[in-house]
Amino acid sequence: MRRERLALAVLLIATGALYLWRLGDSGWANAYYSAAAQAGATSWKAWFFGSSDASNAITVDKTPASLWVMGLSARLFGVNAWSILVPQALMGVGSVWLLYATVRRWFSPAAALISGAVLALTPVAVLMFRFNNPDALLVLLLIAGAYCVTRAVENASPFWLALAGVAVGFGFLTKMLQAFLVLPAFALVYLISAPTSVPKRLLHLAGATAAVVVAGGWWIVAVELTPDRPYIGGSQTNSVLELTLGYNGLGRLTGDEVGSVGGGRGWGTAGWSRLLGAEMGSQIAWLLPAAVVLLVAGLWLTKGRARTALALWGGWLVVTAGVFSFMNGIIHSYYTVALAPAIAAVVGIAATELWERRAEPVAAAVLSGSVALSALQCYVLVNGFSTPVALLVLVAGLIAAAGLVLSLRWAIPVALIAALLGPTTYSFATVTTPHTGALPVAGPSSGRMGGMGGGLLDATTPDAEVVTLLRANAGDYRWAAATIGSNNAAGLQLASGQPVMALGGFNGTDPAPTLEEFQEMVRSGQIHYYVASGRMMQGDTGSDAAHEIGDWVAAHFTATTVAGATLYELDAS
Repeated sequence: MRRERLALAVLLIATGALYLWRLGDSGWANAYYSAAAQAGATSWKAWFFGSSDASNAITVDKTPASLWVMGLSARLFGVNAWSILVPQALMGVGSVWLLYATVRRWFSPAAALISGAVLALTPVAVLMFRFNNPDALLVLLLIAGAYCVTRAVENASPFWLALAGVAVGFGFLTKMLQAFLVLPAFALVYLISAPTSVPKRLLHLAGATAAVVVAGGWWIVAVELTPDRPYIGGSQTNSVLELTLGYNGLGRLTGDEVGSVGGGRGWGTAGWSRLLGAEMGSQIAWLLPAAVVLLVAGLWLTKGRARTALALWGGWLVVTAGVFSFMNGIIHSYYTVALAPAIAAVVGIAATELWERRAEPVAAAVLSGSVALSALQCYVLVNGFSTPVALLVLVAGLIAAAGLVLSLRWAIPVALIAALLGPTTYSFATVTTPHTGALPVAGPSSGRMGGMGGGLLDATTPDAEVVTLLRANAGDYRWAAATIGSNNAAGLQLASGQPVMALGGFNGTDPAPTLEEFQEMVRSGQIHYYVASGRMMQGDTGSDAAHEIGDWVAAHFTATTVAGATLYELDAS
C-alpha cells in the first residue's frame, strides 16, 4: 500500500509539473474565452450568462460552466494568463487522479497507474489541460461520471447513478450535447450489470435521467425566462435551445450549421480513417489501434467486473470515436481529448488482465500483437519529428512483443517504453510550444492549426496608442468600442480592460445587434468607437447585420487611422 501511494504521488506530481511548466508562454491562449473570463471577473451577470464583455452584449457560443471556473479564478487572483490557465492544469491532474481511482476500485495498482499515465501523456490531453477551451472541464466531469457509474454498479446504488447523471448534466453545461456521448455506455452497463431486478434498474435509470435533465437544464430555464440578458451567441433567434440543437447540436452531425463560415478547416474527411489521419492521428491515435485490439480481446476473454469495466470504457470509446469519425459538421482535432480517458482505461485494464492470463496462448498473442501494433503506430506518428525516437520505439516494441509471447517479465517495462516514449516525446514538444488562437494543435511545429493572424480565429494585439484611446473617458460609455467578431473584440478588450462589443458574435454572423439596435445605441451615447475589422470572412448563412453596421458606420462617421488600425469615433451629436 505504501509503495502504491508513493507511485500515485509520483504520477500526480509529475503530471502537475508537466502541465504547469512554461504555462504562461501561451499568454491568453484562446483569447475568446479569456475575454469572457475577464468579463465574468468584473460582472456577476456576465459570469452567470457567459458574456463576452462585462456590459453583456452577447454570450460566447457555448454553455458557460468552464467560464465559471475561470471567472472565479480571475476574480480571486486577477485577470492574467496564469489565473486563467492554472485551473485547466489542475483539472488535468484531477482527471488523472480520478481515472486512477476509478480503475483502482476493481483492478490492480498496475492497471490504475498505467491508465493514469496513458491519459497524462496523451498529446491532446497535455494540450487541452494547458489551454482554456471547455474541454478540460468536460473530461474531468465525464471521468467523474464513469467513477459514479462504477460505484453504482457495485451495489445497484440509485444515489451513485444519480450523481453520474449530475456529472453528465454539468458536462452539458460545459460543452452541450458532446457530454451525452457517454450516456449509452453508462446506461447499458448499469442495465446489464447492476445486482438488482430489471424493474429497479429501469427505475434507477429513470432517476439518473432526471438528474441529467435537472443538472443540465436549470441554467437553460433561467436563461429562457430572463428578459434582460445578453444575446445568446451562436444562435439566430437569441435562443439557447436553438444553440443546443442547432449550431452546437445536431448541426455538428449533419453539417447544417446556420451561421458557420466555411468548412474543411482541420477536421478531415468523414470516415473511420479520420482519427488516424494527418489532422487527428498525432493528437490521439498513438494507442488507439492497440486499445481496439485489447478491447475486443478483453471482452472475449474476461468475465465479471473486468468485462463490465471494459464495456463501460469501451462503449465510451466506440460511441465517441464513431461520432467523431462520421459527423459532417465542424469538428477540430482537439475534440479528441474526449477519447483519451477511454483509451487509457481500456489499455490499463485489458493489458493487465491479459497479462494475468498470459498462460493462455490467445492472451499472450494478443498482448504481443497489441504492443507491436502500438510500436508501429508510434513509429509512424513520431518519425517525421524525431527519427531516433521512432527507431527506438519500433525496436523496443518488437523486442517486447517477442518477450510477451514467451511471457517473460522483462518484456513489461520494455513494452511500456515502446508504448509511451512516442507520445511522451510529442507531449514534451507540446509543452515547449506556445499555443494560441481558436484551433490549438498538439505537437512540435505549430501552436495552432488554421490560425489567420487575427480576425475570425485569433485575437490581435492592438498598439498602445489604440489602447490609450479606448481607455480615454471609458467610464462615460457602456462599451469602449464595437467591432465585428468575438476574437477582434477579445484582443481589444483584454488589452484595454474595457468592455468591447463583439458585433455578430464569434463568426460575425449572429443578428446581434441589428443595425437599428446599433443605431439607437449610438444615438444614446453607449458606444465610443467602432474599430474596423478587415479580416473577417462573411458566411453563406446567418445574419449580415454586423457587416451592415460596418457599412453604415463607414458611410456616416469619419475614419481615423491609429497605428495601422481604422477607428471611427461614434459622436452622438
